Amino acid sequence: MSGAGAALRGHHAALREGLSELRARRDELSGRIRAEEVERGRLQARIATLTRRLSDTSESLAGLRSTRAHIDRTIAEMDIASGEILDNSQTLLDVMKKEMGDLGKAIDPQNTSLGQQIRRQKRS
Repeated sequence: MSGAGAALRGHHAALREGLSELRARRDELSGRIRAEEVERGRLQARIATLTRRLSDTSESLAGLRSTRAHIDRTIAEMDIASGEILDNSQTLLDVMKKEMGDLGKAIDPQNTSLGQQIRRQKRS
């Protein structure tokens, strides 16, 4: 049995060596797992920060777009009102010119009977 015992001891030593190698690999993997878990935690914290920033930026953009839309509406309304004022001013100017022309004819001494009499007397 000494041959069998030696074989058994050889197998036992090989098993111990195999187990030792597996434990070393396990320890290496455990270290890598811990490092990955730390990286994962760091990334999750960064994602949370970026998610908050994204939310804040989205809210800010919504407010800015709303303000811009309000300004666009105000500009459009002012353009329309300005056009109406221009049209009304032109109409007022036309009416004033016509009235002044009519008043000028009524006041002009050449068009009145008194003015005609004065001209006749000057000719005579």
